[in-house]
Amino acid sequence: MNQDKMHLVNKIFNNETIRTIWDKEQEKYYISVVDIVRALTDSKNPQTYWRVLKKRLKDEGNETVTNCNVLKLKAQDGKYRLTDVVDIEGMFRIIESIPSKNAEPIKQWLAKLGSERIDEVFDPSLAAQRSIDLYRAKGYDERWITKRIQNIQDRKELTDIWKENGITESKEFAILTNEIYKTWSGMTASEYKSFKGLRKESLRDNMDNIEVSLTDISEEVTKRLAKKTRPKGLKENIKVAHAGGKVAKNTRDEIEDLLGESIITNQNKLNYQYIDEEAKIESKK
Repeated sequence: MNQDKMHLVNKIFNNETIRTIWDKEQEKYYISVVDIVRALTDSKNPQTYWRVLKKRLKDEGNETVTNCNVLKLKAQDGKYRLTDVVDIEGMFRIIESIPSKNAEPIKQWLAKLGSERIDEVFDPSLAAQRSIDLYRAKGYDERWITKRIQNIQDRKELTDIWKENGITESKEFAILTNEIYKTWSGMTASEYKSFKGLRKESLRDNMDNIEVSLTDISEEVTKRLAKKTRPKGLKENIKVAHAGGKVAKNTRDEIEDLLGESIITNQNKLNYQYIDEEAKIESKK
């Protein structure tokens, strides 16, 4: 794991600090195992508890332990030490191995942190309604919400066509999406999110009206071209994705010529602002 690509974004559970790392490349959280063990067991020495449990799980062939990562995290004494971390899915598995009255509250906390929506597996309509409710709570108007839900469906139609054209791997979907974004905006999706100061938040939810419109145009054109020409495999689909992005790029150029300024903004919907823990340390020095 490349720790240079990660940020410490500590979270709080029941007034306890849980050291949490955001991996901006994988777009997922990693959590200190020993901190969760401390919250679960109230142990005076959670490091020893975890060391013993880790050995037992390893002897049992538990894959979660095998997949544990190690990062240098700031300890309570202010020093940085190598610490076992796992993603949210892995943490759920570890919790199952620890008898504790706090297990369910921590599971709920992790579920919220990782946007785990187990019930939606059984009733997908809950996901749609949850999205609408969340957008309303964030202050989006009803017209915007209706359009956004339609955008989600349009995106699904695009990915379905990609599947029909031989795209099967998640990495390939990401490559095609990045080709679209890179062509019209000059940035990949992750670079665009970073430009707006986002991490796990949705990029499109944090675009202004023109940015959203250009994204819609690029994906709609890509979808129609892919449906009409039926490119096969990644290489041919990249060409079509580039063509879709190019249409939006031409539109962007015309708009910017008229306005005399860039229409790509680093502003985001809710004015998110993250503080890099290491940057804070340096500034204190």
